[in-house]
Amino acid sequence: MEAQRIDKWLWTMRFFKTRSIATEACKKGRILVGGVQVKPSYTVTTGTVVQVKRPPVTYSYSIMQLATGRLGAKLLGEYMIDITPADELAKLNALRQSGFKDRDPGLGRPTKKERRDLDEFWESSFFDDDFFNEE
Repeated sequence: MEAQRIDKWLWTMRFFKTRSIATEACKKGRILVGGVQVKPSYTVTTGTVVQVKRPPVTYSYSIMQLATGRLGAKLLGEYMIDITPADELAKLNALRQSGFKDRDPGLGRPTKKERRDLDEFWESSFFDDDFFNEE
């Protein structure tokens, strides 16, 4: 096989569960070749560098050979090489380590600590013995 559509290649390399999802990713501009957004019908060959945007990281892969059908996960190393720069992967690690530290207080569901603080506040404010004994 000399050339293959990029949407089919993304599906065979297990980036997307279905080929139609791979097609949508191309249409939304999440797939780049040479820094340029490509259509689903764009053909790739061996040696092509494909970039896949999955915010906040843009992954880069070099095609070693093309497959005729969907591959098993263990065989992917024979067909492509991950050449994602280390600074892109650092973005992913920084996001994992931050957890909820960057979340503004009061937004979304409270954390376990915030919930305990709320419970303590409610108990101390409304169930104070002095409140009931003020006559």
